[in-house]
Amino acid sequence: MHKNAKTLITIAGPTAVGKTGFAIALAKRLGAEIFSADSRQVYQELNIGVAKPTLTQLEEVKHHFIGNISIHEPYDVASYVDEMNEALKAYFEHHDVAILCGGTGLYIDALHNGIDTMPDIPTHIREHYQQLLTSEGLEPLQDELRNKDIEYYNVVDKQNPRRVLRALEVIAVSGEPFSNFRKKNGKGHDYRKLNYLLEMDREQLYHRINYRVETMINQGLLEEVKNLMPYQNLKALQTVGYTELFDYLEGKHNLETAVELIKRNSRRYAKRQMTWFRKYGNWKVFRL
Repeated sequence: MHKNAKTLITIAGPTAVGKTGFAIALAKRLGAEIFSADSRQVYQELNIGVAKPTLTQLEEVKHHFIGNISIHEPYDVASYVDEMNEALKAYFEHHDVAILCGGTGLYIDALHNGIDTMPDIPTHIREHYQQLLTSEGLEPLQDELRNKDIEYYNVVDKQNPRRVLRALEVIAVSGEPFSNFRKKNGKGHDYRKLNYLLEMDREQLYHRINYRVETMINQGLLEEVKNLMPYQNLKALQTVGYTELFDYLEGKHNLETAVELIKRNSRRYAKRQMTWFRKYGNWKVFRL
């Protein structure tokens, strides 16, 4: 456990699984605030189609990174990580627990593990250290790492040749300690992480997705999309629930077809999310 016991609890899962409600209940119990990890809910102009928390939910628990930028502003995962790291640093000065909630795996992974800014390793350097490992064994390489980067040496699994070699390769190419890159990437976070993945039966999830799409249409999603028609080519609007209705408004298919496409594409997106989360990260799974 980290000495200051600051904790980031991540609640992840596929679209429509119930992340928001789960996170709000947990936040109220812990006296915590919620930080969004959704690459579309950050936009001010997108509301119904991205299933933003309701006004009531936003009043129940304070949320961060919801509607904080415009679709006209450049924004990417690097921007998100930089801003989130600053926000969490300030937040943890006065709070012990924060909740990260969302389904954008790329954002979650980048915040947890950093964005890879490591230099490319030339083949001759990789071969050099591999030959040293083969001819002399691991111990001399451990000694070299201790001499060149004692900070990383003290935390790395020194019996793992791959980790030792990787650090030495980066040091050789960059001239910097490997620990410097870990700090740049955010891997040296001053808080512990607890990661929870929400899952449910596939048919139940698909039913929830279909119901959510119908609800969005009834809440006025089409009107929201009409207002965004002049900006349909923006990157922020290349997302499920918007592209299908843009096509409808351009006469490419009827409304019924557009709604069915939103349902289908949302189900496919949920499947991709679950594949990603199962492949990456260390999760404690909650079956709902």
